[in-house]
Amino acid sequence: MIADPATAHLAGKDLVTLRRITLTLESTAGPVDILRGVDFTLAAGEAVGIVGPSGSGKSSMMSIIAGLEKPTSGTVSVAGKDFAKLDEDGLALVRREHVGIVFQSFHLIPTMTALENVAMPLELAGARDAFATAQDALSAVGLNTRTSHYPAQLSGGEQQRVALARAFVDEPDLILADEPTGNLDGETGRAIIDSLFNIRARRNTALLLITHEEQLASRCDRVMRMADGLLSPEVASLASQ
Repeated sequence: MIADPATAHLAGKDLVTLRRITLTLESTAGPVDILRGVDFTLAAGEAVGIVGPSGSGKSSMMSIIAGLEKPTSGTVSVAGKDFAKLDEDGLALVRREHVGIVFQSFHLIPTMTALENVAMPLELAGARDAFATAQDALSAVGLNTRTSHYPAQLSGGEQQRVALARAFVDEPDLILADEPTGNLDGETGRAIIDSLFNIRARRNTALLLITHEEQLASRCDRVMRMADGLLSPEVASLASQ
């Protein structure tokens, strides 16, 4: 991967910084504290797993890092950009230039082929070689013969491979993966995780993996635990063991 001059200064530094993040949402029963003072950093090229039960705040934390949810209080910085100083267009630009997202439910556009789904971020960015690059990305996840198929014509594992290819196609600095194997059987899920870690290692992409499965998280450089809206100190450093 060719270093991006815009983020070359981040090498070895924090790509993501959260400081004292809170998130309170209204419900019929009154205010609900989703996040209650989260501090977190992720270095460029680092892989961090966040584990914890459903409802603990993991996905909300990821949404804040992606700029899809605004915190009630606290500061967010991604790739040197202070989110408090950005409007919606600015946040969308940060996502487009620096962040790839892999969801549990794939989020493919059903009326587009696999190739069109993967090429879409490149087309939005004005890339002239969008389809050639998308073809290469699909080949990298073993789908070079399925490029003309629509999501409904693909298995769950194949759809998630398309989602992986789309997330990595424009070489982001950061991949956010939210329960990427949650809708897949065990064997298919392991293959998807293998692909995810193989691609991020080749490209030195930072990874934040949200999961309730500690075995998956253990493949990261660090593992942290979310419970009741609070993020614990590092509980493991496992990838080097």
